[in-house]
Amino acid sequence: MSEILETTHAHDFDFYVGTWAIHNRRLRRALADCTDWYEFEATSQARAILGGIGNFDEFEAPSEAISGVTLRLFDPERDEWLLYWAGARGGPLGPPQVGRIDGDRGEFYADDVFDGRAIRVVYVWSEITATSARWEQAFSLDGGETWETNWIMESARTS
Repeated sequence: MSEILETTHAHDFDFYVGTWAIHNRRLRRALADCTDWYEFEATSQARAILGGIGNFDEFEAPSEAISGVTLRLFDPERDEWLLYWAGARGGPLGPPQVGRIDGDRGEFYADDVFDGRAIRVVYVWSEITATSARWEQAFSLDGGETWETNWIMESARTS
């Protein structure tokens, strides 16, 4: 198993272990022809789990009453990560975002439902360094032909 992990994407999220200060820009209303963005600060603390083939982080944005966790699990057979988000407001876990990071960019896709409409979701990780990273979320109503970015996070390592 360790040989497989050395030649795959199993270490894609090693960079994220630690504590992060996050500047957020979020669209007030997604998929509503809205162009009004608001900004807020958050923190995230991530740790490796399952011997490094898993990653768990806690996200807190007190000013917006947003808190949640992301569970990232590596599937060695598919050489892909499955990302699950759960928020403090409850509800079942949604479908996982699935993908991998190549170089300093990763794309993770899922089909989901937003306000009763079927959507395609993408999380894009980019500009990944040892001390910073960018995350974006976008929704598509047409199967991925067009996208509306609705959340951008700029992360800076604090420890």
